[in-house]
Amino acid sequence: MILLSKISQRINQFSNRVGQVISWLTLLLVILVMTVVISRYLLGVGSIAIQESVSYVHAIIFMLGLAFTLQRGGHVRVDIFYREFSPRRKAIVDLIGAAVFLLPFCGLILFGSWDYVMASWSIRETSSETGGIAAVYLLKTLMIIMPITLGLQGVGQMIESVLELTKTDTKTGGAQ
Repeated sequence: MILLSKISQRINQFSNRVGQVISWLTLLLVILVMTVVISRYLLGVGSIAIQESVSYVHAIIFMLGLAFTLQRGGHVRVDIFYREFSPRRKAIVDLIGAAVFLLPFCGLILFGSWDYVMASWSIRETSSETGGIAAVYLLKTLMIIMPITLGLQGVGQMIESVLELTKTDTKTGGAQ
């Protein structure tokens, strides 16, 4: 159980670090959008690369923020029922939800996008716009990184659920 706890802690630490980086990317996103608006509408100058970078940063925030959001309990549930559950019942719901829905979903996304991303890498896909970002293949790589990080956090959630379910009650000496 100690090993499982350490694995769960490492997964949570990783998700936290990614979440901290992403929080700074939201500031970058705001700055980029302001730059596009000011340069386009006040200065009459446009830049395809800066406009595309807004999409890239937004995609990074969204795709890499999913695991952090899961760790923080920010994903949608039927909270009307869940919030009233005991920690043990929440652990059961989380364990089943991750095993039955989350991990298969991550696997589907990972394996479904693999060939698409590899094809993009094989030609080092670039923007179709002149002056655009020459790294579309890196953007598409998020389609592989996202299910890996989300699935990893799902495994961490499953471990936490198992640990909750195997806790012993110190008063009675048995399982809660």
